[in-house]
Amino acid sequence: MKIKSMALIATTLAATVACTSAPKKAEPVQPKALVVFYSQSNTTRTVAQEIQKQLNCDIAEIECVDPYTGDFGQLIQRWQKEQQEGTLPEIKPLAKNISDYDVIFLGYPIWGGTYAPPVASLLKNTDFAGKKLVPFCTFGSGGLNTSVAALQQNAQNAEILDGYGIRQARVANAPAEVEQFLIKGGFKDGELEQLPDFSAQAECTDAEKEIFTQATSGYQFPLGTPVSVGSRAIKGGTEYLFNVEGQGGMKSQIYVLAKENETPEFTQVVR
Repeated sequence: MKIKSMALIATTLAATVACTSAPKKAEPVQPKALVVFYSQSNTTRTVAQEIQKQLNCDIAEIECVDPYTGDFGQLIQRWQKEQQEGTLPEIKPLAKNISDYDVIFLGYPIWGGTYAPPVASLLKNTDFAGKKLVPFCTFGSGGLNTSVAALQQNAQNAEILDGYGIRQARVANAPAEVEQFLIKGGFKDGELEQLPDFSAQAECTDAEKEIFTQATSGYQFPLGTPVSVGSRAIKGGTEYLFNVEGQGGMKSQIYVLAKENETPEFTQVVR
């Protein structure tokens, strides 16, 4: 018995030494994130602050030396003048240093189908080499896809990741949508809602045309006539993807949410 006990002790000690002397695995390094945004009417600010809150990361605002002021008409007049002259607004230095971060969430309102001019100024004067750039935007009807295409042209040294966009009229839905966006992108843990693919496009029924009309009739500009539609089930209702033909034969896709006991609403236009 004594010999067996000693052997057992020796074996245990050897195992203990082996375990304690084994090199420890390095903890994975978490990327350092920064939310950078420009906001003209505080809508983009709302989304930026929601991302910052959910990720508990740093945040910095893009500010113009000479801010855009006045009503909508005056803003458009100044913007068009800058476009004609090929100038961009001068911006103040950011409160944070881009080089200190790995992931940059870049937020902006959509002006003329792309990011607002102060963001163009930031891109022109900032080195994003080696950074992961995550776009997010707010808009009246759409512009996420076109602004991302512009980012890919003007921030070629950065890795442009999938972006998030929301209509100004729907900004109250941002917290839940931002959470799903961050989970899908791998920036946050959580349960991701699994969505089926849209059904194949088919000719619109009268009921589907009525859903489209209800969703778009409150918008200030005509969005066209639906010619076909696909759909998929979502939590609490149905999401539709309409192929639409507008004035001059312009084609677009319009996403519509139709939830139970709620008026249908369009979420974005993709042109």
